[in-house]
Amino acid sequence: MKKSFLAIAATASLMALAACDTPAENANEAEADQMEEQADAVRENADATADAMEDKADTLDKTVDGVDSNAEQKMENDAQAVRDKAEVKADAMEDKADAKE
Repeated sequence: MKKSFLAIAATASLMALAACDTPAENANEAEADQMEEQADAVRENADATADAMEDKADTLDKTVDGVDSNAEQKMENDAQAVRDKAEVKADAMEDKADAKE
């Protein structure tokens, strides 16, 4: 009984030790977290830019007929392109961060 208790205690100690991160692992994790925060910032900035573009697009068509003018539609398409480009960039940043973890 004492031997099995010692074996269990030793196994638990080894598992706890294995769970400890090295300073290098901690540094990689911190860098990955920072990269993910930057990716979030890229998305947020793109959304703010695109929202502003869409607000401006709304002012280009003075007629309230449910049909966008060509200029309004182009600006809205450009706003979506800003979002799409930022999403691709942010996804790449997150993939790079995931590789660090």
